[in-house]
Amino acid sequence: MGNLPILTLMTFLPLAGALLVMLIHSATGGRGQSGKLVLATGILVSAATFAVSVAAFVAFDPNTAGYQLVEQHAWYGPISYKLGIDGLSLSLVVLTTFLTPICLLASWNSIEKRMTEYVIAFLVLETFMIGVFVALDLVLFYVFFEAGLIPMFLIVGIWGGKDRVYAAFKFFLYTLIGSLLMLVAMVYMILAAGSADVEVLETYSFAPGIQTWLWLAFAASFAVKLPMWPVHTWLPDAHVQAPTAGSVILAGVLLKMGGYGFLRFSLPMFPDASALFQPFMFALAVIAIVYTSLVAWRQTDMKKLIAYSSVAHMGFVTLGIFAFNETGVQGAIFQMLSHGLISGALFLIVGVVYDRMHTREIAAYGGLVNRMPIYASFFMLFTMANVGLPGTSGFVGEILTMVGGFQAATWAAAGAALGVIFSAVYMLTLYRRTVFGEITNPELNGIKDMNLVEWICIAPLAVLTLLFGIAPNLIFNLTDGSTARILSMMARGQ
Repeated sequence: MGNLPILTLMTFLPLAGALLVMLIHSATGGRGQSGKLVLATGILVSAATFAVSVAAFVAFDPNTAGYQLVEQHAWYGPISYKLGIDGLSLSLVVLTTFLTPICLLASWNSIEKRMTEYVIAFLVLETFMIGVFVALDLVLFYVFFEAGLIPMFLIVGIWGGKDRVYAAFKFFLYTLIGSLLMLVAMVYMILAAGSADVEVLETYSFAPGIQTWLWLAFAASFAVKLPMWPVHTWLPDAHVQAPTAGSVILAGVLLKMGGYGFLRFSLPMFPDASALFQPFMFALAVIAIVYTSLVAWRQTDMKKLIAYSSVAHMGFVTLGIFAFNETGVQGAIFQMLSHGLISGALFLIVGVVYDRMHTREIAAYGGLVNRMPIYASFFMLFTMANVGLPGTSGFVGEILTMVGGFQAATWAAAGAALGVIFSAVYMLTLYRRTVFGEITNPELNGIKDMNLVEWICIAPLAVLTLLFGIAPNLIFNLTDGSTARILSMMARGQ
């Protein structure tokens, strides 16, 4: 791409879009159709950001090891402004830029109050999310990682349900407290290594005893973000109270920051400590998969069920990451991307009927296939993908993480296999109770099938879920190099 700072452009284009939205609002004075104009502007800016991420994808060479499209400028002492991507970060960046315009479009008919602030919050959040995945400096990473809390806090706290303030504060406090420990560890690392550069820190050898404390400090933050049992309780509350688009971006991108952090920092920089804590992480992963699957089965709220399902699926990610083999790590990365598509789509699916009926209680539905056959078809596809049906992307991620886990610890894979069975129980129960049977709620007699906006939001996710299920190499070819590099640094440390 010549000398064009493509990563800087991609990262800060949404922020520039937020300023444009503010100018449009001040020019129109918030009158008439300014809300729709502002939302349309936000969709166009996020679509343009997606186009820039595609340009970065085209410029990226999957056969070259290490970071590419690197931009670096001195900032302050050992801290620099440094951006770069490898296969791992690029795949998550493209997922982020792909989901953001879908989230904004999904808000077309569902958000009515304070539209300008809503669009600004999403565009600012997009800048911070992209920044997390492209930052190659510890301090820069931390700034993006923490700053993302603010717009998400506002999205849940302003446009959420009746208990939105409680859910927003719980989300904020859980994630902030964990991250403060990580900040202390970062300060120590910078002082010890004399640099905040991620590439320098990857080659720096911390003493095994020190690694343990650093690993625990980083894990405190990433475990909350992932989220892992038992620090997962903020997630169901945040999902239930968040607007539909907030749930999509929370499940689709924000949860992936925990898995990304383990792969980018914990494994390469603290290999001895990572190996030491492997059995512990396997135990937490298995508990998360089994326990939250059972909890999901007993939910009466559709969103809360899918939220607990997310915790279970992130357990598979943890299992794959700490298998320390290519199969497991590739499976974990694939599972993160696949879950972003499937879980995001399921929250959109719930949003479709919530916009019509204004309830997420499973008992309020039943017999939807009689009135909404297209909706029922999409719902079936994503239900099967969430269960891990072969031919969908959900199958590939789950089977690879379990195979990788089996190679490392048979008991962990056996525990995860229970979760696959339980996921079929709760997802098929949900589908049967909402879609099949007779219509018992008279209010459902006049319900309309999916409209054009809902089609445009959900259809691309359906296509990609099937495409990656049939041709997973589209992702593996991109992430091969970064996976091999992470594992080589892990092996070198041991």
